[in-house]
Amino acid sequence: MASLLSPSLSLQPPFSSSPQVQCLKKGAFSSASLVRDSSSTPYVSSPSSSVTSSSTSNLIPQVVVTRERGKNKQIIKALEKHGISSLELPLIQHARGPDFDRLASVLNTSFDWIIITSPEAGSVFLEAWKAASSPKVKVGVVGAGTARIFEEAMQSAQGSLHVAFTPSKATGKVLASELPENVGKRSSVLYPASLKASSDIGVYWLVHDLTTLLCFLLSMICILEEGLSRRGFEVLRLNTYTTVPVQSVDAMLLQQALSAPVLAVASPSAVRAWMNLIQNAEQWGNYVACIGETTASAARRLGLKHVYHPEQPGLEGWVESIMEALGAHVDSIISSRRN
Repeated sequence: MASLLSPSLSLQPPFSSSPQVQCLKKGAFSSASLVRDSSSTPYVSSPSSSVTSSSTSNLIPQVVVTRERGKNKQIIKALEKHGISSLELPLIQHARGPDFDRLASVLNTSFDWIIITSPEAGSVFLEAWKAASSPKVKVGVVGAGTARIFEEAMQSAQGSLHVAFTPSKATGKVLASELPENVGKRSSVLYPASLKASSDIGVYWLVHDLTTLLCFLLSMICILEEGLSRRGFEVLRLNTYTTVPVQSVDAMLLQQALSAPVLAVASPSAVRAWMNLIQNAEQWGNYVACIGETTASAARRLGLKHVYHPEQPGLEGWVESIMEALGAHVDSIISSRRN
């Protein structure tokens, strides 16, 4: 599998115990706050003093944020409130899936539920929904973050768009077990989803371990679809978008990212993109903070060791997991110095 790295860039394990990354007690982190995206010059701030951008070249960011371009601002701002420095390194991008063109026409059919399990799936659905002249639909979402995608559209929808269900826990398994069903007749569900939800998690393993791949594929039956079907729902799934690695990664930014103590990832696709960059989990042993359990499971399957995630997916829990990972990083430094 081809690497996105520049041939001249070393992939030696980074020395992550830099004195520039310091932890204060009670969960607060102190260092100049470096926030750099992949297309601009660095912005630097400090809680106690002003630092010029020319001094940032020696700073090691504490956290690398990896969502697609334009979608890292929330997590960066949330981390800034805790004095945590971030480096933005988009690893993935979205593209239309094979069923995208079908979605608008399918919406001419009435469904009891439209099930949306990610913000991107929500954005793609809204695009098709508007193209279909905004028919009346009832939507179930996996969690609060996905629900927020619909807030603006609902304000102008005049009642034709209604987010009517969110499960008690933001997972596909719980959604499938709790979605209300019709009494006396079979309920119909339209499930616009990512092509990645069921097909490509095994790609990395294909190169490394065929036995693991085969076992993994057996477990990759879509939990949501299977759970709903078992309860008697009639499910139509459309693969409306897909997630692909970015075409290239800046070598200097990647070198900084390799040195950062914590990698923050929000999807299995981002984990796989990172693994494709480093080629071998043993070459990089720092900490991974995942937005939820699904992403964390993918990280562990791909060989990453120090993986943290919140019980409930979402921004607040993600920040807490990042702080927990940073704390573990600092504890490891203290422990190594004592030894």
